[in-house]
Amino acid sequence: MTSASKIALITGAGSGIGKAVALAFLRDGYSVVLAGRRADALEAAVKESGSSNAVAAPTDVCSSESVAALFANIKNKFGRIDVVFNNAGISGIGTAFEDIAFDTWQNVVNTNLTGSFLCAQAAFKMMKDQRPQGGRIINNGSISAHAPRPNSAPYTATKHAITGLTKSISLDGRKYNIACGQIDIGNALTELSAKMAKGVPQANGEIAIEPMMDAKEVAAAVLHMAALPLSTNVQFMTIMATNMPFVGRG
Repeated sequence: MTSASKIALITGAGSGIGKAVALAFLRDGYSVVLAGRRADALEAAVKESGSSNAVAAPTDVCSSESVAALFANIKNKFGRIDVVFNNAGISGIGTAFEDIAFDTWQNVVNTNLTGSFLCAQAAFKMMKDQRPQGGRIINNGSISAHAPRPNSAPYTATKHAITGLTKSISLDGRKYNIACGQIDIGNALTELSAKMAKGVPQANGEIAIEPMMDAKEVAAAVLHMAALPLSTNVQFMTIMATNMPFVGRG
């Protein structure tokens, strides 16, 4: 099956990495469903793409009903789903551990973890039942799936959990030709991460400017993962600004 006949769903597609990935998939010939909470941002991304293969789908990934409606619409319009990039998420970074409000914790967990579960499960069911059977799920894990930033307990906890979710989906999907991998992204330049270029807290208490990479490089990496035959899987990929403080002592 060529990319021109494949259907992809990108969550959190209204801005940042999700938008960059959606645009890359559209340029490669995919039909792309752009999901996210903000209808105006999704419509703007569709307009920017200039593609008739782009579909805006306002969705709250925290809601099982909203996710069910999203996948019902995908099935009705396209009849199948080939690739899902589970990207929607929020950071919740910047609050000392002892001061994290329960509502903040719950919101980050609901969006980053429960949202990814709901979308992956709905995709899994569709991929299992469709013919030809199978598909690919790619989860956005983050560098924080390996090492935390200061004051980031909710975000870091969810990203570690995404790793377990990825492994479970990968294992359980084998018999249905469903591949699942994870991309761990470090310091991609987006609207939300631009402040890192101005200085962010480090583990030793200092504030330091961190190198950034273009979000288009992340999009190219996700596209590469998606382009592989279902007999091949990138289980985990780390993509990062070469000199960001992650490996060794930074």
